[in-house]
Amino acid sequence: MQRAAFLNALIIVSALLATAPASAEIRIIQSPGGQVGPFLDLFEKVRESGERVVIDGPCLSACTLVLSIVPGERICVTKRAVLGFHAARSVDRRGRFYAEPEASVAVLAAYPGPVRDWINRRGGLSSRLLLMKGRDLAAIYPRCR
Repeated sequence: MQRAAFLNALIIVSALLATAPASAEIRIIQSPGGQVGPFLDLFEKVRESGERVVIDGPCLSACTLVLSIVPGERICVTKRAVLGFHAARSVDRRGRFYAEPEASVAVLAAYPGPVRDWINRRGGLSSRLLLMKGRDLAAIYPRCR
C-alpha cells in the first residue's frame, strides 16, 4: 500500500516535470515519501531545471530531501505546507522495518542548518514523525507569492 502511494506521487510529480515549461514551478501537493533513491533522482532534475518548488501540502519522509537538494532560495511554502521528518529506515523481505542509524546521521547532516536545528531541538530524528508547519516553517522558508 505504501509503495503504491509512493509510485502515484512519483508519477504525478514526474508528469509535472515533463509538462512544465522553463521557469515554471513544481508544486508538491501531497507526498507520503517512500524510497529515497527515486526522490534523490527527481529532486536532482528539479535542481538542474532551475524551477521553483512550491510546497503546498504534506511533504513527508523522503519528500523532505527536496530541502537538501534544491537551493533554499527556490523553495517556498503555502499555509497548507507540512514537512514530516523521521529517522531513516529500511524494510526487510518480510516487510518489517528496521532502523538505519548511519543513514539518519547523513540525512540530518544534509538538511539546511535551520531545519537541522529545528529537528535537534525536538530530540532529533527517531521513529516518531516530527511535523514542521505554520510559524516554524514560515520562519525558515518564505511564503509563496
